[in-house]
Amino acid sequence: MLNTTQDFIIVIMTVAGSLLFMRALNWIWPAAKRRQHNDLIGWQLSVLGTTYAVMMGFMLYTVWTNFGLADLNADAEANAVVNVYRLAEGLPMEQRTKLERTARAYADVVVDKDWPAMVDGKLSAEGQQLSREMWQTLMSVKAASATEIAAEDHALYELSSLSEHRRIRLLQSTARLPGVLWCVLLIGGAVTISSSCMFGAGNSRLHMLQISALSLLIALVLVAIADIDRPFQGSVHVNDMAFRRAQQNMKE
Repeated sequence: MLNTTQDFIIVIMTVAGSLLFMRALNWIWPAAKRRQHNDLIGWQLSVLGTTYAVMMGFMLYTVWTNFGLADLNADAEANAVVNVYRLAEGLPMEQRTKLERTARAYADVVVDKDWPAMVDGKLSAEGQQLSREMWQTLMSVKAASATEIAAEDHALYELSSLSEHRRIRLLQSTARLPGVLWCVLLIGGAVTISSSCMFGAGNSRLHMLQISALSLLIALVLVAIADIDRPFQGSVHVNDMAFRRAQQNMKE
């Protein structure tokens, strides 16, 4: 897991490494000698650049979509626990008191323990225990009126939804891009930058500026993919605001 400072260092090192590679290439194979191969190098570079740009765009879209789904799932889980709390009003007094207390405790555990634990791809055991207690409370209801029957049915539906969203949240906190895709991205970036350095430009300063811009863009996109790929970790992550709003709603 990388923080903002580490992301910045990686970007700077990538740009610096690209420029060092270009200087070494100019020393081994001067630009004047490479210029006669510009037609071939330019054609290969256009194909490589286009292919790599499509791959990066697809990966970035994929991780951003997954990030958005993780955010929506957390919001849906928070809404489910609030709905369980509100539907408890239609239950008999004993189950109503237990269910309201457990729902509030669940939101507190998610904020105070689940979110810190998800940095390591885990969920707290307390949250799972509270979920089981809510199930036990609802299953112990002996409904006598139509209102109680309706409240119990709806509460069971919302609790099922809550359990499902909790499981999805655990999966999303541990999901990652496969290593083979990271190999493709990293090797593709190195090949694209090295191919750009091989171009025999007449103006070396302008060429260095172009290589710096290209390597900066590639490094920024790769860092963005790495950060967004961890929805509950790193400098860019899904926050717990939905559950904090749920806490406030249940207090009111």
